[in-house]
Formats: sequence, structure tokens, C-alpha cells
Amino acid sequence: MLNWFTKKNTHSDVKGNLDSYLKRSKDYKQVYYENQKTNQRFCFSFLSSLIDESILEDHALPFLLDKPFEKLEDIKKIVSVADVQISNDPSLIEQKLFNGYVLMTMESDKKNFAFIAAQKEIVRSVTQPEVEFSVIGPKEAFVESLMQNVNLIRKRLPIKELIIEEFTVGSLSKTKVVTLHIDGIADPVNVETIKERIKGVQFDAITDSSYIVQMISDNKNTPFPQLLDTERPDRVTAILAEGKIAVLVDGSPHALIAPTTLVEFFSSFEDYFLNWILSSFFRLIRLFAVAFSILITPVYVATLSYHYELIPKDLMSTLITSRREIPLPPILEALFLELTIELLREAGARLPTKVGQTIGIVGGIVIGTASVEAGLTSNVLLIIVALAALASFTTPVYKMGNAIRLLRFPFLLFAELWGLIGIVFCFCILMTHLIRLTSLNRPFLEPLYPPRLADFKDALVRFPFSQQSQRPQILRSPNPVRFTPPEKKKKTDIDE
Repeated sequence: MLNWFTKKNTHSDVKGNLDSYLKRSKDYKQVYYENQKTNQRFCFSFLSSLIDESILEDHALPFLLDKPFEKLEDIKKIVSVADVQISNDPSLIEQKLFNGYVLMTMESDKKNFAFIAAQKEIVRSVTQPEVEFSVIGPKEAFVESLMQNVNLIRKRLPIKELIIEEFTVGSLSKTKVVTLHIDGIADPVNVETIKERIKGVQFDAITDSSYIVQMISDNKNTPFPQLLDTERPDRVTAILAEGKIAVLVDGSPHALIAPTTLVEFFSSFEDYFLNWILSSFFRLIRLFAVAFSILITPVYVATLSYHYELIPKDLMSTLITSRREIPLPPILEALFLELTIELLREAGARLPTKVGQTIGIVGGIVIGTASVEAGLTSNVLLIIVALAALASFTTPVYKMGNAIRLLRFPFLLFAELWGLIGIVFCFCILMTHLIRLTSLNRPFLEPLYPPRLADFKDALVRFPFSQQSQRPQILRSPNPVRFTPPEKKKKTDIDE
């Protein structure tokens, strides 16, 4: 980069190779100056796209031009920049330049050089959550800046026990990944497990936390997510207090949570802002909606194909009337509507927002009405498929919602092959798969399997906070007690 440095230097090959690449980039700058007091010549080398030049102009350059200095060590006392590093290791130059540092070299000192921090932060402001929106509760969501996301958590957990460790992942992207846990509450085994997995990630470019999920999950051949992702800092704060571990990736507005369980994917964080009776009711509705979304269409196919005797007589006449002129068997009729719903959903998600909403509403009405009038599908099945699609939207976590959408198709296949017995057989396969799944080597189906009654207080339903004095047993926390419950007061009689 600088002729001063490459002369008489054993590392000039490394330096010259880097210099040949950087000079081909338009944003690479080299600027030469001379100190007015000592006549010391020095040079700044930097990538203008990564640094804030006002930091140089206001906090470094005026002092270096007007105040005397003889060697690089002296500039720490001169410039008003907190992060100034002196080194003689050329291998650090590439790393520092691409992390937003300015390289300073002196004509009189060919062995050492200084790095002055001048990073440019281009980030969007903190906005409301879009995926996990809640009517009640905080309205802050993570952004793409790693340090900004850490700040959102730090201000909610101002304790020294909150440990943040940083890793660099990706041979090309050099993406920063941090893990967060509370020392003394998180299980050290879980902490070491996730750290080792992140260190073992081998990939060239990591651009989002979704890459990390796929590489550190226990089972990579399953549609079910084994790490919970969230865009809410308040949710991350709550899970850290429970004893779990969070992972943040630079450039991603989502945090990862591990270990996690299946029931957590059907719990909205807004549940904790409502009365426990209401939140328990809404959770049960979501679980019913998921079961309804998966099973209702396969049950329709199985009943019409094999089990006519199960249909009530009053309903039988309605079904006969609706299917009287339908040329397709129930399985093809169901697949046609299910695939149509998926096409509309995918088209609406990929198109611009306003156009996507129009396609979803108008397309659903037009195609549904036209298919019934054309005699391709029955109006009864159209209602069933529409209700199943609506029920699938109740899943709070987008990735789990995708897995639920996929599950309907193998259930449909087994329903066509063996009727209700096929549905039961497919359900057994699904449960076997879920029982074998783990999240950070912890059972994914807990507290259902292995059964842990203590953890049911915040699973299918949510008990009052006063009854949740223990942290979940699945986390193996060194400090399982969250708080000491108050002693129950003796009830006084109404006339006392």
C-alpha cells in the first residue's frame, strides 16, 4: 500500500499483494501529509466506503498536523479517538481496513503502523416489529446493525452477568456472530455446545441468521425449525432470564434462541402481556387451529373415499348435491384447491405489498368461485380448504407456519391410500420424528416427552406468574429458582 512500508520489510510480499488488489478499487484512498512542527511525513490509507471521513477531519488530522510527534506511539496522546492501535503485524492490515479502520504509516518508521477507528455506521432506525407485532407491549424490533441490537438487549439487562462473546464466520463475508447468555443461569454445557457449533461453521458467505440456523441445528433433514428466531428484543431478554442462549448475526434483524421446544413456536410473546386466562385461551385456539389446518382436508378425502358410514344422513345429502357433477375424485379435487391456495400465498408474498394483497384477495375469490361454477371442485371442499388456510395463519412463527403448510400433503397422500387408518399411521410417523428431534441436544417435544409436569405451567397453557417460580427443567439451569414465592395469606372471613 505504501512504499515507505514495503521498503526493507520482510513482509513486503504480503503487503504488495494486498496493495495490488486495493488499487483496483475506486473506494481505496491514500492521502499524504506533513506535520508542521516536526516535518514528519505520514500517510492515511483507507476505504472511503467503510469509514466516516469526518472523524478523520475533526478528531485526528488537525492534531496530527499541528502538534509535534516523533513516533507512532505518540499519536495515542494527540488524537481524540478512543480506539487507536499500534502494531507491526502486516497480517492485521487487511482485517482492520475492511473493518473500518484507517491505516497510518510514517516515513521515519517503516516497521510499525497505526490503526485509527473511523467506522461508518449506516443503519436504519429502530422500528415496530413486522412479523411479531403485538397490540400490547414494547414496539421495538431488531435492525441489521449488530451493535445496535446488542444495545437493545443491554439496556434491558444492565447486569455484569450478561456475557457476550464474538465469533467471525464465513471465509469471504467475515460475518460477526455473537452469543449472549447470563452467567450463573445458563447451563454451561449448552453454552459450550452452541459456541463449538458456531466455530465449526464452514461456509464462504453468511448473510443472515437463517444460514446459521441451518448449519448448527441438530437435525438438518427436517422441515421443523429447531432454533426459534425472533425480531423482538423484549423476547430475547425474557429467554435469557430463563437460562437460554441467544445468537445475533451482523446484518440480520432476527435473533436465534436455543434450546427451544415445539410448544414455544405456538406461543406469541403477547401472551405474557395479557391475563393468564386470556393467554391460555388464545394458545389453545392456536393449537386447535394447527391441528384443524393439518387434518381437516385429509379427513374429508378419507371419509368420502372409504368411510361413508361416518357421515351423518343430513350432511350426506349436502355432500352428494355439492359433488354430483364433480368429475374428479376427492384426492385430485383437494390437491387442486390446496395447490391453488399455495400458489396464491406464494404469489402474494413475492409481489410488492400492495399488489400482493390484491392478488391474494381477488385471486382467491375469482378462482374459488370459478372452480365451483366450472364443476371442478365442490363448494363444501372450498370452504374447508379456505378455513384450513386461515387456521394455518394463526401460527406466530413464520418458519413453523411453513412446516405446517407442508405437512398437509403427506397426510392427504396417506388418507387417499388407507383412509383414516392412513391418517393415524402418518400421525404416528410424525410423532416418532418429533420425539427423536432435539434442540441443542435437548428434547424438542418437552414437556410432552419426556413428560415434565413442572414445565406444563408455561406450555399448552400459561399459569399466573406467581406460580412460575422455577425455570424450565429442560434448561438444566445452575440457578433454577427465579424468585421465592410469597407465603400464602390466610383468607379472612367475609364478616371479619
